[in-house]
Amino acid sequence: MTGGAVDLDLRQRNRPAHAVSSAIPRASRRGRLGYRLTVSVDLHKFTYIKGDQQVPAAVREALAPRYSVVPFRRTRTCRRTWLDTFDWRLHRAGLTLESVTGRGPAELVLSGTAGERITAAANGTRWPALAEALPSGPLRDRLEGLTEFRALLPAAKAASTVSEFRLCNDDGKTVAWLTVEQLHAATPAAADLPPRLSVTPVRGYQGQAERIAQCLAAQPGLRPEGVPALDAVLATGGLAPGEYTNKVDAELSATMPARLALAAVLLRLLDTLEANVWGTVRDVDTEFLHDLRVSVRRTRTALKLGAGLLPDGLAGQYQPAFKWLGDLTTPTRDLDVHLLTFAAGAAELTSARPDDLAPFHRYLTQRRAVEQARLARALRSARFTALITAWRGALDGLTAPQQGPDAAQAAAKIIGRAHRRVLRQGRSITADSPPEDLHDLRKRCKELRYALEFFASLYDPAAHRRAVRELKGLQDCLGTYQDCQVQQEEIRVIATEMLTAGDVAATALLAMGDLASHIGQRERRARGEFASRFASFASRPARHRFQALVAGAGS
Repeated sequence: MTGGAVDLDLRQRNRPAHAVSSAIPRASRRGRLGYRLTVSVDLHKFTYIKGDQQVPAAVREALAPRYSVVPFRRTRTCRRTWLDTFDWRLHRAGLTLESVTGRGPAELVLSGTAGERITAAANGTRWPALAEALPSGPLRDRLEGLTEFRALLPAAKAASTVSEFRLCNDDGKTVAWLTVEQLHAATPAAADLPPRLSVTPVRGYQGQAERIAQCLAAQPGLRPEGVPALDAVLATGGLAPGEYTNKVDAELSATMPARLALAAVLLRLLDTLEANVWGTVRDVDTEFLHDLRVSVRRTRTALKLGAGLLPDGLAGQYQPAFKWLGDLTTPTRDLDVHLLTFAAGAAELTSARPDDLAPFHRYLTQRRAVEQARLARALRSARFTALITAWRGALDGLTAPQQGPDAAQAAAKIIGRAHRRVLRQGRSITADSPPEDLHDLRKRCKELRYALEFFASLYDPAAHRRAVRELKGLQDCLGTYQDCQVQQEEIRVIATEMLTAGDVAATALLAMGDLASHIGQRERRARGEFASRFASFASRPARHRFQALVAGAGS
């Protein structure tokens, strides 16, 4: 089928301007050839602002006498559930995924702003679910690369009442299909959602559909509209898609008191930490724990680097508590890394088969279940609740001191000092330096990276991105080196534990040794790359760019 759809939004006069859907509609009719008319492109969207007529009557008035509106089938109702990852990866990619349930089996519909549309049977999928749990096919293939380790969650729900009409010309021939949809948000709505009208051309009548669109557009009660259905449903609850991010996006000004700037950063980190507690406790996907853990790390760095900006004793009071929280997350996250990279590691084996690692995988899975349960208990504990409540209260109660640096001055001092520490420690590392020296440098790089993130809003975005990119090259090298060391040591410890338990085959131990050997090769490559990575980061042009960045805060 060629052609597209015309979407119309109708609302009563003076109602709040919540729009409905640009999600690609579908009208279906099976004829002698058995084809289904499927919308591929939205042509026009309108808002109907007259409140004295019903939807079909309004369309009849607009199209008469050239076209007639004829009911086609009985009104039907379905349930629409919009799905996305917690960090809105589909929305950011311009995609919308729905689970639509009517009288028949539930159907998954993936649509894009450019007209992309893929459908698949839901096959009883329960949410949340990873993309790999979906039925195999084009829809799953499209989603797996986008969502990666993130689960698909219900983002919004609504009941949909749909009526269909034929749009006929003077000869009584159907030239287009009119679909009228009324959405009812599942949560209490602050305002009624206006109905959506979509006009879908019949094959060979694209020109007449265009004329219908032009006719409707000329009506004084219609105006252009184009807010997606998901946005409209979320808006009824005061929400919007894409709200969550794990970035430190606190908006600072160069002249604001440094204490208040640091408080804003710490509050933003606390918001992110709390937003990820429920997903970590329920073990929805591994990225909830990752984002929670990063928020804890950033908080500990902010308390360390900015201690002098806070009231006396405040940083020292909370540093042990956040260390406890950070240590609590370490075992589960380390096991997540093992399991997430397991398939890639098994594929690299040379003297063993991937199946030989099955006992190792089973051990990791069982051990992770134990550690995850321990973590969940701690995050439900009175100790954790008291920490978060007291910390938010302390931050909310901060006031600007009578004297002290502004945000730009504090940022320059904190970032400059962190940068000098990285340069000093990096220059002291030689080919004979022990692994501990590189590990310590990795921590200093992380502190510098976090400091840059805290004060990002004070700097030129392009210069800031380049500074972060140059630092990240060094960080990645050091991170790979450290991660490989940790994984090799854990494999050795686990192999000993499995051998002591006496329930492991020799082939599994040999395969684990083979896996550790390949990890060791990556470790040695990373160690060999360090000198060139650091030389690039510490070069004179890079240092001058960094110094210019820090000096330009707020300019």
